[in-house]
Amino acid sequence: MFDMMKMMGKMKEVQARMKEAQDNLGKIRVQGESGAGLVKATVTGKKQLISLEIDNSLMKGDDKAILQDLIVAAVNKANDEAEVVAKEEMRKSTEGLLPNIPGLDLTGMMG
Repeated sequence: MFDMMKMMGKMKEVQARMKEAQDNLGKIRVQGESGAGLVKATVTGKKQLISLEIDNSLMKGDDKAILQDLIVAAVNKANDEAEVVAKEEMRKSTEGLLPNIPGLDLTGMMG
């Protein structure tokens, strides 16, 4: 028999764990690099850029386009890694609370 009160209790627990996971994402730091480490971007688990390191050797030349491309590549790599970390954090936060439903992705609820 379907127990609505039990299900509502589970949903409140899921919400609490998801909120905790979301808060934790702001503390996670992920780095992406490009140009063999000449450009390094650090983002949070919420995909916020918090640090950008550029090797001095890139600052001497006049090739602005290469530097711009390396920055974009490093930030994109960091954001891709942050997405993987965020999904794992969500999975851990809701483990055992929700049934394993194929295609159910709650990461969109993380904000």
